[in-house]
Formats: sequence, structure tokens, C-alpha cells
Amino acid sequence: MTERIDHIEEQLAFQARITEELSEVLARQTREIDRLTRLVNLLMEREAEREFDAGGQIPLADQKPPHW
Repeated sequence: MTERIDHIEEQLAFQARITEELSEVLARQTREIDRLTRLVNLLMEREAEREFDAGGQIPLADQKPPHW
């Protein structure tokens, strides 16, 4: 009986450690996705401004495709 309880405690400790590690990975990935999203938005804004300054037309990113 003691061996069985020890085995269950080991499994529980392992699962708790894995859960904590996965939580840390998820938090890191969430921060990285947020950072990349902000960067993409900034780059899109800069490109739209550059396109507008170059030709004075609606930026390509804001134009509907010709098949619409």
C-alpha cells in the first residue's frame, strides 16, 4: 500500500512540475505574440504612411482586392 501511495505522490509531483513549466511557456509565448502583434501593427502603419507619402493614394493595405 505504501508503495502505491509513494508512486501516486511521485506522479502528482511530476504533473505539478509539468503544469508549472507549461504555464511558464504559455506566459512567455503570450508575451512574445503580443510583442510581435504590436510590431506588425507598427510596420503596417509605417508602410501605409510611406505608400501614402509616395503616391498620395489609399495605401495598398487598405485597398480592396480587384475581385471584390
